[in-house]
Amino acid sequence: MNDNLKEVTIYTDGACSGNPGPGGYGVVLMYGPHRKELSGGYQLTTNNRMELMAAIVGLEALKFPCAVNLYTDSRYLVDAMCKGWAKKWQQNGWKRNPKESAKNPDLWERLLNISQQHQVQFLWVKGHAGDEENECCDRLAVNASQQPDLLPDLGYSQEN
Repeated sequence: MNDNLKEVTIYTDGACSGNPGPGGYGVVLMYGPHRKELSGGYQLTTNNRMELMAAIVGLEALKFPCAVNLYTDSRYLVDAMCKGWAKKWQQNGWKRNPKESAKNPDLWERLLNISQQHQVQFLWVKGHAGDEENECCDRLAVNASQQPDLLPDLGYSQEN
């Protein structure tokens, strides 16, 4: 991590009641003694979309470039970012291979763009294993998915 950048820790999680179904995301941002919790929910979405949305919302909440350790229990998110899959899909016009489109290109595009503004390490943490911040994000996400008047997930489609 860059010594000139402020070091921030972000925990994220997504939840979905049914897949697809109503969904939510939860985010915990920590910088020194400061802590902020964020959450939101959507009428019809998928768990993977909420995992991505949590990471996006966490990174977009930062007001200046930071060195970020972003913890998630989503292998989909960690592997796609750390193994370069998301960048490859983007370079290939959001195709995983010649016959198969990548899912969630709208969110991957946002995540790739916001990640370039920071030094981000995507780190996997086992879900539902007692990690205090991961459990908090899970509660935030589940609670958000159960709120009335959920927003439409405009990027979600049944083909996604």
